[in-house]
Amino acid sequence: MVKKMPNQSLSQEEKNYLLKLARNAISLAVKGQSQPKIDLAVLSESLKANGAAFVTLTKNKQLRGCIGALEAYQPLVIDVREHAVAAALEDYRFPPVTSAEMDSILIEISRLTQPQLLEYTDSGSLIQLLRPGIDGVILTDGMRRATFLPQVWEQLPNPEDFLGHLCHKMGVNPDTWRTKHLAVSTYQVEEFHE
Repeated sequence: MVKKMPNQSLSQEEKNYLLKLARNAISLAVKGQSQPKIDLAVLSESLKANGAAFVTLTKNKQLRGCIGALEAYQPLVIDVREHAVAAALEDYRFPPVTSAEMDSILIEISRLTQPQLLEYTDSGSLIQLLRPGIDGVILTDGMRRATFLPQVWEQLPNPEDFLGHLCHKMGVNPDTWRTKHLAVSTYQVEEFHE
């Protein structure tokens, strides 16, 4: 079953608004300035509806920060702004973005569908059910959880490698997906960038 995107696709104007909002939010945050209030009343239904997004920052085609939400719990416009600032300042893998870097940072936004639990019987059937290049994947093992956006398939096109790296990201042995029945959910994204 193919899952549809949240409600409907964003218009180009809405995408441009979110990208500009993310850039402005990061610019203010790296200077230690507060964020202006967002007037939801003047925004489109898609922007003020609850939405989940990941904001990915790259510099010279290398990851510079990526943080987001897997489930919608606040208006999309607020979600994007919060995660843009978090990707710039709070991704533990990188030092905080500086003002001097702003011109070389590119912003990508991924708007997520609602994750769906994937029913599978064993590691072989799990591999068959995944759709490389289409599905983002969430692995859960007790309190541990990790995700890769669908874009990660570009670097890890082999499902076995993809799941192994995702287990490693989750903090468990890369073969855990083969030896233990993990909770697996998938989602899709509407991705757009500067």
